[in-house]
Amino acid sequence: MRKIQFLLVLFITTSALSAKADFTYNNNCIAAYKSILSLKIPEAKLLLQKEKQQNPQNGIVPLLENYIDYFSLLASESKIDYEKCLENKSDRLRFLEDNTQASPFYLYSQAEVYLQWALLKSKFGDYLSSAMDAKKANNLFKDNAKKYPAFILNQKGIAMVNVIFGAIPASLKGISRFLGMSGSVETGVSQLENLKANIQQSKYPFYNDELVFFICNIIIDQQHKYADYPKLLNYLAALDGGSLLKTFLQAHIAYKSGHNDDAINFLKDYSYNSQYIKLPLMNQILGNCKLNRLDADAQVYLLKFISEFKGNSLIKDTYLKVAYFYFLHNDAIKYSYYLKLVNEKGYVNDEKDKQALMEANDSKPDEDLLKARLLFDGAYYEKALLILTAKEINNDTLTRDKIEYYYRLGRIYDKTNKLNDALNNYQKAINLGKKSNYYFAANAALNMGRIYELKSDLVKAKDYYQQTLDMPSHGYQNSIDDEAKAGLKRIGN
Repeated sequence: MRKIQFLLVLFITTSALSAKADFTYNNNCIAAYKSILSLKIPEAKLLLQKEKQQNPQNGIVPLLENYIDYFSLLASESKIDYEKCLENKSDRLRFLEDNTQASPFYLYSQAEVYLQWALLKSKFGDYLSSAMDAKKANNLFKDNAKKYPAFILNQKGIAMVNVIFGAIPASLKGISRFLGMSGSVETGVSQLENLKANIQQSKYPFYNDELVFFICNIIIDQQHKYADYPKLLNYLAALDGGSLLKTFLQAHIAYKSGHNDDAINFLKDYSYNSQYIKLPLMNQILGNCKLNRLDADAQVYLLKFISEFKGNSLIKDTYLKVAYFYFLHNDAIKYSYYLKLVNEKGYVNDEKDKQALMEANDSKPDEDLLKARLLFDGAYYEKALLILTAKEINNDTLTRDKIEYYYRLGRIYDKTNKLNDALNNYQKAINLGKKSNYYFAANAALNMGRIYELKSDLVKAKDYYQQTLDMPSHGYQNSIDDEAKAGLKRIGN
């Protein structure tokens, strides 16, 4: 009997030792990580299930499962899925905290979970909780950097925290002050690019794709450095050709930086494949680009986006674009139908959706101005200018359309580096629209401030940035005001 008890104790002890908690980034986990970064989520889940069976205490598994939640929620933007996935956060952190502390991944994995949820919470509008998670991540990354200074992945986390607190809008700066945190988007991007330059010589070259993902999004969406398009395309060239994330990023940066035809070419062969996660934004980008080019099938992709998307943002904006498509194709019945849906569907949490609702309840657009606006958004500046210069503005023209006419001319001349012409037309838009609730005058003043700042005429730059802030309530209020405040800060207020 004693012998049996001894053997039983020995078996349990041996089993416990064989299932010792650790962090093992083995080939199976590397393959799962690469699948996640290619958005092959079903494949990644199978690989992680296999790893759980073979190494149930491997701390890399819950870290990668959090990656799956992160990218899945970015793709779907589903509030329901977000709340379900949020329930996993505490369990994963407890598992990681109970793992071996004798690894650079011990603190790093916990910090990474907090960081990813900070980014997700911000995406879903939970700003205070997002900032608190970012601060926790920052403390863990810095503690880990002291403990393991040669562990190169710490640099990624520290850089991203810098970006998060540097990118907080002026209207939410009170949160970062309350938490005693600050940051710089420029510093964060520089840190990420330095890390990218060195990652291939480290133990973790497979992290390159994630660095490219963050660098592309921050430079385009936060810094608006559209001239970096060739550099970013070069970064993306190194990604796996079978990566859906690569295709999305190529199209995204092309669309945002005014390379409309490139974006369409990147997406022309895209069709959903079950090995990848669904990414409705691909159709949203393609539909917008085709609408900007005035293509005859733009509505197909815009409606496909609406049918597949589970998120709350961009629904009103997209219905308005479908309505505009039919307006330009002289289909009054469908124009009215989709204009009605702008009022009935979606939410107004996003500035684009707020603007769409305003436009849907205003007078019909002027056809020439709408075409010029869409062509401008696609960076077809010469075509847009031809429409505007051939247009007659007279006493019968709506005041709204007069303001927009000069604003659109200003934008085109601005983008084509005819700055004096831009300034003249921006000023006309301000004179006509400074007491209106349209965003044209405010954005014209903002752009005049930027131009004078580039000319080193800081007195005039300050004046126009301040004029921007003094305008009455208007569309895109928060983003325009935030840029004006940033301009004042740059030139020393």
